[in-house]
Amino acid sequence: MRLPPLLSEHPRSTQILLAIVIPALYGAVTGYFLGVSEATYLILSILGILGGIGAGFDHLGARAGARRGVLAGLIFGGSILIAHEIHGADAKADLPDPGILLVVFTTVLGAAFAALGGWLRERAVRRGGTARGPEVPGPLG
Repeated sequence: MRLPPLLSEHPRSTQILLAIVIPALYGAVTGYFLGVSEATYLILSILGILGGIGAGFDHLGARAGARRGVLAGLIFGGSILIAHEIHGADAKADLPDPGILLVVFTTVLGAAFAALGGWLRERAVRRGGTARGPEVPGPLG
């Protein structure tokens, strides 16, 4: 089985797009919908979990995946709060008080789900998948 490339195998611009820009944009969209619809906000948040696992799958091992998840969770959660504040509508879903705790939660959960993705990647490699190359530090360390 041929696996998708590791994040470190992509050009720097693609690494930045995948690791920084996409979590920021997805968080902004999620933050906008926080003031529009509780159901949509919750669905987008749950889909973010799948994104976290997928982001971790770009790395070989739970530790490497977790590092990516910390960054993505931090950016995602911060973008939710920023976009929600810019939008200005009342939150349709419950947020922790103070709101900055949302960033703590998304960071911890991002690390956990991306670690799972990295672990799944490592397991797939052990079972005969082609890793495509060694894990080398990218912009995330």
